[in-house]
Amino acid sequence: MEKLNKVARITFLFWIIKIFATTIGETLGDMFSMTLGIGYLQSLIITFILFAISLLIQLKVSKFYTGLYWLVIIGTTTVGTEISDFMDRTLGLGYASGSLILFSSLMLVLFIWHRYEKGIKYYPITNVKVETLFWIAVLLSNSLGTAFGDFLSDNVGLSYLNGAMITAGIIVIVVVLHYFSKINHILLFWIAFIFTRPFGATFGDLLTKPIDKGGLDLGTIPSTLITAILMIIIVIYSSIKENGLSIK
Repeated sequence: MEKLNKVARITFLFWIIKIFATTIGETLGDMFSMTLGIGYLQSLIITFILFAISLLIQLKVSKFYTGLYWLVIIGTTTVGTEISDFMDRTLGLGYASGSLILFSSLMLVLFIWHRYEKGIKYYPITNVKVETLFWIAVLLSNSLGTAFGDFLSDNVGLSYLNGAMITAGIIVIVVVLHYFSKINHILLFWIAFIFTRPFGATFGDLLTKPIDKGGLDLGTIPSTLITAILMIIIVIYSSIKENGLSIK
């Protein structure tokens, strides 16, 4: 029996949803650690348990389920926020060192993936072992993106809006290279995947941080709810479009 694909098709809407998912990951992670005052280590444990449960379900099902897939993506962005903050604020490594560690870990996973499969592909994925490597790479990519985004704002001193503009510029360059160059599309995919994370994260910070720090001070809970509602609408639209259905 032919095995079914387990991951989302890469389209323009995929990247829009990915950015919303990263924004939710940033605001939800900050809600646990800051708004609720749980602390970075405890928040990391809680979000990792929730992520692990959703991932185990994702690995167990036999085909692609849109809602479940994006729930796991949100899990990786939320845990990624906590990992980045834990490395910087609890372990005292700093965002630059944290980014280097996460980048090295991501390269190692991609190397193992390449050796195991004699290549890397992001769609379709039907093998559970390959899917496991995919989700590890996604988690590390989102953690790296978080650390890099925080590096731009905390270490370089850029405002959240300027940080978002820089990462958006990198994403635009990747899109141009995708369509008008012969650079490996797998490489460009992972670059885009990494940099959509700080773009969404800086947008999340723009929504939640105090006005005197360059944010809009909307709070983590309202920002998370608003972003989640918008993301759900786009996911439903994308699913309808993907399946060729119409709304009556």
